[in-house]
Amino acid sequence: MIRQEIVKLVQKATGEEDVRLETPEDKKYGDYSTNIAFRLKKDPKEIINKLKSNLFEKVEAAGPGFINFFISKEYLQKQVREILKQKNNFGNLKIGQNKKVNVEFISANPTGPLHVGNARGGFCGDVLANVFNKAGYRVWREYYVNDRGRQIKVLQDTLEGKQGYKNEYTEKLIKKGEKDIDKAVKYIVKKIENTAKIMGIKFDKWFYETSLYPKEAKQVSGFLKKKGLVYEKDGAIWFKSTEFGDDKDRVLVRAEKKTTYEEETYFLSDIAYLKNKFGRGFDWLVIFLGAEHHGYVPRLKAAAQALGYDKEKITPIVYQLVRLIEAGKEVKMSKRTGVFVTIDELIEEVSLDVARFFFLTRSHDSHLNFDLDLAKEQSEKNPVYYVQYAHARICSILAKSEIRNPKSENVKLLTHASELDLIKQLIKLPEVIEDTAKDYQLQRLPQYAMELATVFHQFYRDCHVISEDKNLTQARLALSLATQIVLKNTLSLMGISAPEKM
Repeated sequence: MIRQEIVKLVQKATGEEDVRLETPEDKKYGDYSTNIAFRLKKDPKEIINKLKSNLFEKVEAAGPGFINFFISKEYLQKQVREILKQKNNFGNLKIGQNKKVNVEFISANPTGPLHVGNARGGFCGDVLANVFNKAGYRVWREYYVNDRGRQIKVLQDTLEGKQGYKNEYTEKLIKKGEKDIDKAVKYIVKKIENTAKIMGIKFDKWFYETSLYPKEAKQVSGFLKKKGLVYEKDGAIWFKSTEFGDDKDRVLVRAEKKTTYEEETYFLSDIAYLKNKFGRGFDWLVIFLGAEHHGYVPRLKAAAQALGYDKEKITPIVYQLVRLIEAGKEVKMSKRTGVFVTIDELIEEVSLDVARFFFLTRSHDSHLNFDLDLAKEQSEKNPVYYVQYAHARICSILAKSEIRNPKSENVKLLTHASELDLIKQLIKLPEVIEDTAKDYQLQRLPQYAMELATVFHQFYRDCHVISEDKNLTQARLALSLATQIVLKNTLSLMGISAPEKM
């Protein structure tokens, strides 16, 4: 990865570990830039004189302590060969060091269909798992089924004709006369599994909360008591979470007479589940949480510390709300059932590819307005159509040329500005994967796909791929094939298809 190579060169020249590179928006400032000389209060030329590499066309000092790097044509041309050689493996990294990471996402209560709000955590969780895999982690996708506690009691009330959950699943169960709560939960979880399949998500494990009882919940409770981390007050048992940075202590077991529901709180289950995950050998736990659970983060970290685990090995990712917008107005109710809009309905309306792409376009910590009108647009206005069309266009070019494996020996002929710009865009994929694996900002993927499609379309306009010059044709076909590989790899990370015809 070129960024890492430049960082290593600057580290060697300066003796400084913390080297930060930027990608300037204006090309006149180079392909990469660093302010290291400014930070070290050194003359940039002094550092430049120590940089010995054939990576660069030129390296120049600029402004108050900036160094700008311009990548050489020879290096860029060689990258086309490298992409053709690596194919699907292009972008694979080793930063994960084969560590085992558990990504838990969706985990909606088994009381009804998955709705549009669940879709955001679902698609984001699945795509981040893809990114982790590409970055060199061993990933395990997990769905936590809350099949005990208050919501299950309300589900039972619903089946018995009392007020409760109103949705298509409960209505079907009531019509069938099903009052067995275990069978009802099993039915709803099966429906949720089907929705997950429609979403293109395959979980490695569906973990049931009830499996933690009584053994694991008692073990955790006993461990905390032994450590002197619980106390009794007002008939309830409390966990001393303030000792680990939480803003208040949390109830583990409610006072018996204060509720008709299960005595243990969700929090005791969460602690037992936390211990269970680490007990299964995971090095890192990533947990997707809806916006309403933002207060859950400090108590979760407190629980991890109390159990003797490193709280930094738990990463809660809180995603914000989604609004469906149609004709400029928010859509809240399902056209079919009059309740909430389900994921199944949305995918049926706009397609899986479009749903996935649109849910990834904004950072998880920002609110998302899902534009249904744009999502249904079958033109280049629709970003999914625009990106997939670039892939289909490349397939068409390669089919027209009748050259299945263009020779890469002629890549030295790729000297046009649009050709070099396209190569520069192609080699950014490993950087996109590395950055996303570190900060979870998944919107980088659709942004990168859009930028790559734009740069390719510009190359296509500026450079005749198939011409009378056979050697140049081979070189440009090789570049087109490299672009197809990178575009397909990017779409694959997002779980989106790469059509050959449109």
